[in-house]
Amino acid sequence: MTCQHELVFNPELIRRFDINGPRYTSYPTADRFTEAFDARALSDWLARRATDGAGKPLSLYFHIPFCNTICYYCACNKIVTKDHSLSAQYLDYMDREMGLQAALLGGARQVTQLHLGGGTPTFLSHEELHRLMASVHAYFELAPDGEYSIEVDPRKVDFDTVALLAKLGFNRMSVGVQDFAEDVQIATNRVQSFDETRLVMESARATGFGSVSMDLIYGLPKQNITGFDSTLDQVLELSPDRISLYSYAHLPGLFMPQRRIEESELPTADVKLQILQLAIRRLTEAGYVYIGMDHFAKPDDELAVAQRQGRLHRNFQGYSTHAECDMLAFGASSIAKVGAAYAQNHKTLETYYQALDRNELPVLRGIELTADDLLRRAIIQALMCHFSLSIESIQAAHQIDFREYFAEELVDLEEMGAAGLVRVGDERIDVLPAGRLLVRVIAMVFDRYLRADRVRKRYSRVI
Repeated sequence: MTCQHELVFNPELIRRFDINGPRYTSYPTADRFTEAFDARALSDWLARRATDGAGKPLSLYFHIPFCNTICYYCACNKIVTKDHSLSAQYLDYMDREMGLQAALLGGARQVTQLHLGGGTPTFLSHEELHRLMASVHAYFELAPDGEYSIEVDPRKVDFDTVALLAKLGFNRMSVGVQDFAEDVQIATNRVQSFDETRLVMESARATGFGSVSMDLIYGLPKQNITGFDSTLDQVLELSPDRISLYSYAHLPGLFMPQRRIEESELPTADVKLQILQLAIRRLTEAGYVYIGMDHFAKPDDELAVAQRQGRLHRNFQGYSTHAECDMLAFGASSIAKVGAAYAQNHKTLETYYQALDRNELPVLRGIELTADDLLRRAIIQALMCHFSLSIESIQAAHQIDFREYFAEELVDLEEMGAAGLVRVGDERIDVLPAGRLLVRVIAMVFDRYLRADRVRKRYSRVI
C-alpha cells in the first residue's frame, strides 16, 4: 500500500477530471432521501436498535442554527438574529426531541462522541450552554474519555466562554477563519482579526482542549496567491491540530447570501487552483498529513493515527474515528444515522416545532439502505478514508463476485487508471498519489444513483 502521506498535485489531471460531485458524508447522499421515510420509520429503527444495538456507543449531533450576522459565502441552514428568546425556545424543543429518542432507545446507551454545529453554536449564552448540556446529561451517559466538539466563531468568544466550554466537557474545537486578508473578509462580511482568533486558540489550549481545528476556504472574492500566502503564514503561526481547506462553491441560485458576492471579484479557475497548490505545498512542508478531501492533520492527531491504523470513518461531520456509532441528530435540518437508515429533520423552525407539538419525531425525509446501498457505502468509505479497497474483503462481507457485480464500474475506472489516478489489481483497488485530490470522482464511479441519472449539477465541483 502506498504511503498515506503521498500526494501529487497535477493541474492537468485536476482540470480534466474536476466535475461536480457529492462530498459523500453519507451514501446514499442526502438528496436521495425521500419523504416516504417518516417519523414512524425512524421510531421503528430506534426501537430496533434498543435490542440489536444494545451496548454499542452513540454519537450525538446538535444543530444550532442561529447567527448574529450573515457570512455571504455561507451555505448552511441558519437564522440571523440577536434575539435569544428564539434560542431559548429552540432549546425547549431540542429537550423534547432528546426525550422522545432516548425513550425509544430504552435504557442508557453511552455517548462517546458529541458535536455542536451550526449556524453558530457559540451564539448560545453561558446560561443556554449550561442548559443544553444539562438536558444531554439527563437523557444520555457521556463517556469520560469521549470526543466532545463545538464549532466556534472567534468574534463572539472570549477566555471565559472557552473556560466554560471546557468545564461543560468540551475537549475539541473547530475555529472558523476562512481567510485573514482584510479585503476578503470585507467582501464576505466576516471581519475577524488575527488577535481574536489567537485568543480563542490559546484559551482552548490553556483550558485543556485536546484538539483545535481551523476552517479555511479558497475561491472567495478578492482572494489571490499573495494574500493567501500571508494567511497561511498566520495559520502556521497558530499551529492548529487540524485544518479543513474547503473549496468555495458559488451557487447564488441556491443560497441567497451568496447573491451579495460580486462574481467579478471571484478568482479565476486557474488562480483558485494555484491557491490550492500553494496551500497543499505549504501545509505538507510544515508537517501536516493529507487525510483526504480537504482535511489535513498533524501526524500525532487522532485522525492521522486512525487513518494509519485503518480506523478512519466519514460521516456528516466529516472525517471521524467512531465508525461503530449510531449517530442521533437533534435540531432543525440535522441528519441521523441509525442502523441501516438515515433520517433528516424538518428544515424550518415552524415545521420542526409543529412535529414535536404533536409528540412525534420531527422527520422530514430519510432512507432505509438496501443491500446494494450498504455494499456501495462500504466501497466509497474505504476509498474516501483509506485510498484503498480490498476486493477480497468486500466479496467476503457482502457475498458477491466483485468483478461480475461491478463489471461496468471497472470499465469506467479504466480511463482513470490510464491517467494514473487509480490502480485496479486482482486483489485491491488503490488510489494513487495523483488521484488523492480527485478521490470523490473515483468514488462517484460506484454511486448507483449517479449512474442512473448522471445529474451532477446539484453538487459543488470537486476542486
